[in-house]
Amino acid sequence: MTRGLTSAERALATLRDLIMGGELAPGARLGEVELAERLGVSRTPVREALSRLAAEGLVEIAPNRGARVATWTVAELEGVFDLRSVLEPQLTAHAVPNATAADVDELDDLARRMHEVGTPGPRQELDALVPLNRAFHDRLVALAAHPTLATALAAAIHPPIVRRNFLTYDEASLRRSLAHHGEIVAALRAGDPEWARAVMTSHIANARAVMVRAARVQTADQVAPREESA
Repeated sequence: MTRGLTSAERALATLRDLIMGGELAPGARLGEVELAERLGVSRTPVREALSRLAAEGLVEIAPNRGARVATWTVAELEGVFDLRSVLEPQLTAHAVPNATAADVDELDDLARRMHEVGTPGPRQELDALVPLNRAFHDRLVALAAHPTLATALAAAIHPPIVRRNFLTYDEASLRRSLAHHGEIVAALRAGDPEWARAVMTSHIANARAVMVRAARVQTADQVAPREESA
């Protein structure tokens, strides 16, 4: 018999979807009373859900100020991508000599499935794309067999940023991202670590451009109302 979701689990799932989908925008205040009314639950499950979301990095909770949807400054995002642009290409290059034919086939399957669900159009499923993308990148890290670099990368990657990346991509940027996965597979199959490194470098640069541009627009939008009211 399948166990039903608790009120806190339902609140958690709903709030996560609202944040990830952009309905609750970065910086938006998350009042417990208002959310409880919106979700049809008491304040206790909302409070529990907000604590879980804070642990996931989606919500920021400050003493005496309450909860807000997490935001990342341009500088913070640039810092994240600076680290990724150093660590992830290196790990990808390390993965090449360790990848067996079966490993490459597995990555090829993930890349194909990402292309199927991620390509812009009526059949696009971004929610299905996120776990496939994570599996692809995690597999490369595992194949690299370099624990020190892997630990550093894990500390640099924030899942909410990755998820919002896909929501922020314009069509051209998303198509580039999907194509990069296929080209990384080709580099692995060719046994060429420098090719793999170069493609991953481009892959991270593409993501960085999208996220930093979006953060700059968001910052400008937040500054403009303040200037108008001054």
